[in-house]
Amino acid sequence: MPDLHARMAPRVRRLTTEVVARCESEVSFYRELPKDVLDEEVSRSVAAVLGLLLRTLREDDVLGAGDLTELIAWSARRAEERVPLEAALTAYLIGAEVWWRALAETAGHEQLVEAGVNLLGCLRSAVPAVAIAHLQAQEDIRGEEGKVRRALVTALLSGQPHQELAEAARVTVAPAYEVLQIRFTTALPAARRTVRLVQSALDAHTGMPVLTALDHTGGVALLPGGLDLPALVTRVAEATDRPVVAATASAAEPGLIPEAAEEAGRVMSVVQRLGRPPGLYRFDDVLVEYQLARPGGGLVRLAAKLDPLNGHPHLVDTLRAFVNRGHNRRRTAQDLHIHRNTLDYRLRRVTALTGLDLMVPAEARLLEAALTARDLA
Repeated sequence: MPDLHARMAPRVRRLTTEVVARCESEVSFYRELPKDVLDEEVSRSVAAVLGLLLRTLREDDVLGAGDLTELIAWSARRAEERVPLEAALTAYLIGAEVWWRALAETAGHEQLVEAGVNLLGCLRSAVPAVAIAHLQAQEDIRGEEGKVRRALVTALLSGQPHQELAEAARVTVAPAYEVLQIRFTTALPAARRTVRLVQSALDAHTGMPVLTALDHTGGVALLPGGLDLPALVTRVAEATDRPVVAATASAAEPGLIPEAAEEAGRVMSVVQRLGRPPGLYRFDDVLVEYQLARPGGGLVRLAAKLDPLNGHPHLVDTLRAFVNRGHNRRRTAQDLHIHRNTLDYRLRRVTALTGLDLMVPAEARLLEAALTARDLA
């Protein structure tokens, strides 16, 4: 169709302007670009694609291997420039629509049919190649960005210089953080899926990408202040469908993140050793338990207060349930699925064997401390 090629060639510049204008008007990504970028880079890309379509009119053929290679290279560059795939594909479709309307105004019936077939052939070849190239480039970019972000988290947690890594990762380091340690109470076999679920839950709750170091057992997250952390932990548990134990500590500045991480780690250690229920814990929640966990003869002697119960595990379980329920007899009996009279009998047996009366406040506190020491020993 040499004559159609000759009639369409003078229109390429005007059509390029029309495509760019429609992209700016109809696609939010292009609408937010500076005008000089639209007038130069975007216009050059559109003109190049329309030039390929124009050539098919002269050579009467769809895109060849060399053309596809060039389109793939363009798509990779667009991905590197952070152009969303949906924006890139929409631009191609807008260009195809503008090109088709121009053909309809210029070509005769038979030429229009043939040019339309060529146009659809070009789209059939180009769109999958463009999408695959774009997605691959995005995956490569995410992989590299992920490495840099993990290195940034490592630097922050270890107190190493982090400014250059933050710039490379395009992350603005916050003035203060909550250092959150997460542990799942049951194993999660699908590591990658678990990490994605946790990361998505954290990002959705904070409204921004969260710096994390995660695996299928849990991990650490650096969170901005002012968040509803109990609700966040609940959200992670719901996303993974697993109970979550979490410990947190505050860092008033990035340089204090290592200390906060160490504190959160100590809290997590005590919580796990005591078998505390899922939820969020701070240092103040386990102060007594943490102090009792310090090694020494006092811990051993304290734990020994319950040695008379060694042959009676059901009494130890009863005492633990009674303490966990704040000495509430009714709820303790419900938890243990026993009658109140049975509960009272067991508690009297605890008193008889240990010599410590739960009805005497000082002795009740000693029993509670002994139970904690026994769990920590």
